[in-house]
Amino acid sequence: MKWWKNSRLEEWGVEEGNILNQKEWTIDELICVCIARQVEDGEGLAQGIATPLVAAGYLLAWHTHAPNLYFASAIGQSICREGAPLGIASIEALWLDKAMDNLGFVHIAADILPRIRPKEFFRPGQVDPQGNFNNIAFGKDYRHPRLRLPGTGGIPDVTNILEEIYLYVPRHSRVTFVKKLDFLSGMGHHPARRKGSGPCYLVSDLGQFDFAAGRMRVTHLHPGVELERVQAKTGFELEISSQLTTTEPPTEEEIRLLREVIDPLGLRKMELLSGPERRRALRAALIKEMEHLQ
Repeated sequence: MKWWKNSRLEEWGVEEGNILNQKEWTIDELICVCIARQVEDGEGLAQGIATPLVAAGYLLAWHTHAPNLYFASAIGQSICREGAPLGIASIEALWLDKAMDNLGFVHIAADILPRIRPKEFFRPGQVDPQGNFNNIAFGKDYRHPRLRLPGTGGIPDVTNILEEIYLYVPRHSRVTFVKKLDFLSGMGHHPARRKGSGPCYLVSDLGQFDFAAGRMRVTHLHPGVELERVQAKTGFELEISSQLTTTEPPTEEEIRLLREVIDPLGLRKMELLSGPERRRALRAALIKEMEHLQ
C-alpha cells in the first residue's frame, strides 16, 4: 500500500497538527464511517460516478479492517485492489493507473456485474418506503420535468438481480423520502421483483435504516438527533426498531485516516453542500490539487 506522507499534506495545504488536535467529527465523516462498517473483507465493491462519500468509505474499510477488497468503478469501467487518495483532476490515479483491467460499460453492466453481484451504495433522488428509488427526474411529465436528475446508468440492470443493495442520502428531507416515486429506476422490495432482493440498508445524515419486512425501519439515530426530527423530514410513516440505538461515533483513527490519508482535500463534504457552496469548495480543492500537480 502506497500512501502519501505527511509532507504531501503540507503541499496540499493541510496542516497535520490542526487535524490531530481536533477531536470533533463532522457528519460527512460519520456517513463515511457508517459506509465502511457495512463492508466485509474480501468483498467486491461497485461505485458510481461523483460519489466521494462512498469512495472515502470504501477506502476507509480497505485501510482498516478489509485489506482484500476488489473495487469496481464506473470511471473507466475499471477493477483494482489498491487505493489512492481522492482527487478531482487526478482521479485516474485510483481508477485507471491502478486498475487490474478496464472493460466496456455495457460489458460491465450486462455481463460482469450480474455474475459477480458486488456490494454497491446508490444515492437516490427519491426513495419510497419499500426502497424503490428514482434517479430520473422530479415531476410527472418525463419530457418536461421539474428537475432532470443524473440518470440511471446501469441501475435498472443491476438492482433487478443484486442481493446486497445499499443506499445513502447525504441530506435527509421530504423531497427525497416520498410515499410515491415520480419515476422508478432502482428496484426495491417491489411486487414485480423475481430475482435478487431489495435494499437492506440506508444511511442518511440523520440515522441508519434497514428494510425489515420489506419496509424502511429506523435502527440508529446519529448522536444528537431526535426521532421526531427524522420523522418530520420523512414523507411517510417510518417503522421504528424495538432496539433503536445511537450510531457509534467515528474513532480518532478513522478521523485521522479520512482527513490525512484518504481525502485531504475534503471532497467527501461536497455531497452535503448546496450548489453555490459546492462550486466554491470544488474550486478551492482544485486549486490545491493543481498546485500540487505542478
